[in-house]
Amino acid sequence: MSPSYNQFPCRTSDSRLSAKSLITGLVFDIRKYSIHDGPGIRTAVFLKGCPLRCIWCHNPEGLSPSPEILNRRERCVEGDGSKCGRCLRACPLAALEGRPGLDPRRDAGTPACSACPSFGSCAEACPAEALQLVGRRMSVEEVMAEVVKDRPFYEDSGGGATFTGGEPLAQPEFILGLLRACKAEGIRSALDTSGWAARELILEAGALADLVLFDLKLIDDRRHEASTGVPSAPILGNLVALSAAGARIALRVPLIPGINDSPLDLEDAARFAASLGGRMNVHILPYHDAGRGKYGLRDEAYPMGEARSPGAEAARAAALVFERSGLDARIGG
Repeated sequence: MSPSYNQFPCRTSDSRLSAKSLITGLVFDIRKYSIHDGPGIRTAVFLKGCPLRCIWCHNPEGLSPSPEILNRRERCVEGDGSKCGRCLRACPLAALEGRPGLDPRRDAGTPACSACPSFGSCAEACPAEALQLVGRRMSVEEVMAEVVKDRPFYEDSGGGATFTGGEPLAQPEFILGLLRACKAEGIRSALDTSGWAARELILEAGALADLVLFDLKLIDDRRHEASTGVPSAPILGNLVALSAAGARIALRVPLIPGINDSPLDLEDAARFAASLGGRMNVHILPYHDAGRGKYGLRDEAYPMGEARSPGAEAARAAALVFERSGLDARIGG
């Protein structure tokens, strides 16, 4: 199995026109003043859609390559006597033949909404934000308009823009357009990636980005696929190629209890990282369950169950494994 360049292609309305304003993609969040997605103060842009299904994912709203609606039923004011009903009145499907009784308060985000001619209108009408539209189509210029607002913070802190997700490389034209726009603006960029992409795409993106934050989850091919849905071999091959091409890389190692936190797994990862040459930075990212509540908003069970975050001692022990292999390792980042 190998990833396709156009796994989630981003198409313009007219392929004959090359103006970058026509390059659009799906974004589900833009977070200002981030300090955890690369050096300095960052603007983190979250692109929607990911070909992996990591069972510890804390951004499940970024998995689907389509807009969706999260349903916070406890916020709905319908039951407090006010009888709001704005989402019902905004829902165009309620009046369609064959769809009696459709209720966005209950059905938002389900397959019943897939045919909606104005998807998200119910969320826009909700005064309590019980319904939240996740995924907005934006042009490169619209994203960059937000990024450049914080230029003074980048200059003072050595920060810049980080493109994360989801998986940014799942929208090839869009991420390449964003990275080129950062170059043109003189803004440092970081690409946060799982590494699951066509080789030519990851090399092109790596050459444009000032820093690649590359996930290193598991070396074992079979177990990687069991935990993420894809094998590790193409990812590791991309990492080798990216390193050989001279890209600046920081490895991010999620420390997941029961998945990749055994001494043998950590030693395998450290040995592989050291084989890439140079004094590569490694960031140990201890598992957390901050995304647990998001699964409930999607009517999904939390895949990690009652797993607990590893303590500071376990995180430090993991970092020491990489340090013994001659790598710079730190916790967080």
